[in-house]
Amino acid sequence: MEELIKLEAGQESNCVGVEVSDDNLDLYETDFYQWTQVQAKLLSQGQWTALDIENLVEEIESLGKQQKQELRNRLGVLIGHLLKWEYQPELRGKSWKATIWEQREQVLDILQDNPSLKPYLEEAVQKGFRQGLSLVLRETPLDFDVLPKECPYTIAQVLDPQFPTGMGL
Repeated sequence: MEELIKLEAGQESNCVGVEVSDDNLDLYETDFYQWTQVQAKLLSQGQWTALDIENLVEEIESLGKQQKQELRNRLGVLIGHLLKWEYQPELRGKSWKATIWEQREQVLDILQDNPSLKPYLEEAVQKGFRQGLSLVLRETPLDFDVLPKECPYTIAQVLDPQFPTGMGL
């Protein structure tokens, strides 16, 4: 028995018989989850002409951008906490240490899962530094003029679980 999927409320069709129509393409705008399920089924059944190619391309590109953004965001939090650790030694504590450790682990996981992002790492660190600087300015009494204008950490330092001194868990 062929598996059925709902294309719209009350309408059922098997993917083998799905025809390209405005109704199918409208799913992208009206019910994104259902659209993804229809597209996955069409792909798995090799129904190439029924696919919503334009929106599939957009979504696949978006997935790649999300990975880059996730890397930048994690680096931003990590670098921000490294800066707080360096510029407010009297406030160092378990919470900052845990955040540094957790963000570093998340960055390493992203890079392990997406090795093609490694060439982007230098740029991501620079962008992450700007995000980290913003975090420090929001969360501390430190002024912009006492903070570095460029990232003071190398990629190796950012990823090193023993950096900075006293971080050994």
